[in-house]
Amino acid sequence: MKIGACGMLLSTLVRETTILVPVQTPLGKTAETVFGMAQAYADDGTTFFNEGDQVNALAACWYGFGWLHFGWASGFATPPRDDRALCPFDGICEKLPHRLMPGLEEKTGRYAHLLDTARASVACAPEPATPGHDFAGRVLVIVACYNTRGQTCMKKGLHEDALASFSYGHGWLDAGVRAGYLWITGRREIFTV
Repeated sequence: MKIGACGMLLSTLVRETTILVPVQTPLGKTAETVFGMAQAYADDGTTFFNEGDQVNALAACWYGFGWLHFGWASGFATPPRDDRALCPFDGICEKLPHRLMPGLEEKTGRYAHLLDTARASVACAPEPATPGHDFAGRVLVIVACYNTRGQTCMKKGLHEDALASFSYGHGWLDAGVRAGYLWITGRREIFTV
């Protein structure tokens, strides 16, 4: 998917998402935070893109999609019922100009390390045998899948797809922490709490 299209799609989907839980409740406030973060990163991605910073635009948009998809999966809202809600990983990412490769490769490597560190710094927060614990485990599986996808893409030299995967996975991880499904056991400073 092209970076600009990803940012526009993310913004549209966040705007069209209706929170299902009462906003005055703790769940409602958590939902507002989750979808607010998705919109903030859509806005950041658009700003980066308009300023010609395609590397940071790519990272911001896919990170925002991680927050958005977490919000839908958690039951805070339901996705719109159309094909636009499909995952932005349908196909490969837009190839960036060769002149951006040094920055892209550096950021991709840094985000790979950051996601590994973040994954090692969390645990399921809810008690075992509860629905919350099951969902927290699901979040960790999704993060692991996108970490593996990112590592595979990096080995193939597909740095755009690798950065998108690491950013998306980290969005899920940060959202899981912010929503209380994951407990920080290690490096607190790398999370958005």
